[in-house]
Amino acid sequence: MKKISFDDLNGKVCVITGGAGVIGISLVKALASVGTKVAIVDLNEDLAKKVAAEISDEFDAIVIGVKGNVLDKESLEAAKAEINDKLGLIDLLINGAGGNSPMATTGVEQMEESDIDNLEKTFYGLQMEGFDKVFALNFKGTIIPTMVFTRDMLSKRAGSVLNISSMNSYHPLTKIPAYSAAKASVNNFTEWAATHFAKVGIRVNAVAPGFFITSQNRFLVLDEKTGGFSARGNKIVSSTPMGKFGDPDDLQGASLFLLSDISSFVTGIVIPVDGGFNCYSGV
Repeated sequence: MKKISFDDLNGKVCVITGGAGVIGISLVKALASVGTKVAIVDLNEDLAKKVAAEISDEFDAIVIGVKGNVLDKESLEAAKAEINDKLGLIDLLINGAGGNSPMATTGVEQMEESDIDNLEKTFYGLQMEGFDKVFALNFKGTIIPTMVFTRDMLSKRAGSVLNISSMNSYHPLTKIPAYSAAKASVNNFTEWAATHFAKVGIRVNAVAPGFFITSQNRFLVLDEKTGGFSARGNKIVSSTPMGKFGDPDDLQGASLFLLSDISSFVTGIVIPVDGGFNCYSGV
């Protein structure tokens, strides 16, 4: 029996969108620690290069930052050309770009009788501009990079794609219908793409983070005045059997597993990383 390790990731080339975010940075560090060459693709080129330089120095690894818009195919094709030139053919892809917006968030969790005469904070007050933005970023922002960056995998008849979903995809949370629906679409696309690519050697899986404090949800789960948890933040923690928010590093093991050849017969799955939130009924 061969040694079980992540050694097969050493020297491979991975593209990660959203790699300069809280979760993305943790995943880039995990990849750098096992010798993977990483390209962080981000709309903010300066930030991508800054994060890449810091992680490269910390792990003595090859990490670059590249400008790219996950909603613009031509932009991603230009990014791919730069990555191919600097790092070589692409073996792995993490679709990590995503997020929510206050414009696609209701002010109340449930409508009450008193809300009927003032619908602004309910479903009826959602702005379609915000809804479209969130849905496009999370769903189309997964499809378009997959369309561009997996082409190198075809030439090798091998590759792995990791989508970043969310526990919202299983149980839609109150207030954020656009984000929940978009992540449910990511799950569906993960299964569809896994079937589509199965015979040409490309695997497609996803991880579904539970509750992590990020720049996108900070305004919902933290109280600006006290710095502690908001009522919603406390509700999340009390509904998570482990009794806490996750740390971005908690995603590293599951992510490396799905990217590595260790999981060579695994495709089309979504792994919850949620501290038990999905299995808890609340009673």
